[in-house]
Amino acid sequence: MNQLQQTTSNILMIRPSNFGFNEETAANNSFQTKAKVLTSDQVKKRAKEEFDNFVAKMRGEGINVIVMDDTAEPIKPDAVFPNNWVTFHQDGVVITYPMYSEIRRNERREDVLEKLREHFKIEGTIRLEKFEAENRFLEGTGSMILDRVNKICYACTSPRTEDGLLDIFCELGHYQKAAFQSVDANGEDIYHTNVMMALGEDFVVIGMDTIKNEAQKKMLLDLFAKTNKAVIEISFEQILSFAGNMLQVRNEKGETYLVMSQQAFESLTDEQIKKIEMRTKILYSPIETIETLGGGSARCMMAEVFLPKKN
Repeated sequence: MNQLQQTTSNILMIRPSNFGFNEETAANNSFQTKAKVLTSDQVKKRAKEEFDNFVAKMRGEGINVIVMDDTAEPIKPDAVFPNNWVTFHQDGVVITYPMYSEIRRNERREDVLEKLREHFKIEGTIRLEKFEAENRFLEGTGSMILDRVNKICYACTSPRTEDGLLDIFCELGHYQKAAFQSVDANGEDIYHTNVMMALGEDFVVIGMDTIKNEAQKKMLLDLFAKTNKAVIEISFEQILSFAGNMLQVRNEKGETYLVMSQQAFESLTDEQIKKIEMRTKILYSPIETIETLGGGSARCMMAEVFLPKKN
């Protein structure tokens, strides 16, 4: 196998068809807010415009964005967030995941995998969605932040991220599990790890104040030091602006970008921006409708494709 990579230039994104507020996910996603003034059609239109502008910005920097359209039926309000139902690995393995929201389970689509087979090698598929029958959930790279090079799986446990399923994933992928508890300013579980943490090749953006257990804090800081990750801390307020929901990608020239929303970028301090730009370029785009109603941001919209390319 080729040397393990932390970043890829191949990004799968799903263009929304029926984007909207999902009552099921709102049960434990405090980042979601209902639109009070927009009609359903206005919401859909805005979400598509935000999506298209975001994709155009990435393609303009030479990042290979593979866009597939959401299907009109069944209605899937969160289809724009594919990173929760599937991951694509460098050894050619695809893993699909058990989802907390019944509506979201419709997002798993075989035609998406078949389309990728045209250009990438898929050696096998592991289907973890069988655990939905036991009300056990693990939502892809929403639940897990993967250090792919050092084989460490970081995850804050929550109703959507079950500790036992983390063990199963880590055994399958030969990852070391680094699980911890993370809470918001109200003391509620943070529902996905990727809203409070983003891992780059040589840095980590993380809300350390969300972790109350000192032993868990030390474990994380020790792992970051051991793997040579510069720590860039963000506040509770910045997390609410999706400053933790970022993803480092690379373009076809090998240049790296930390991709985020405009809201996330505008929440950063000059010092934080300087620390990031010492290590990677920054790319941001306005996706306010998607963030507000969907409760997810730039990272959630991108499923990294690490599969080997076909010759």
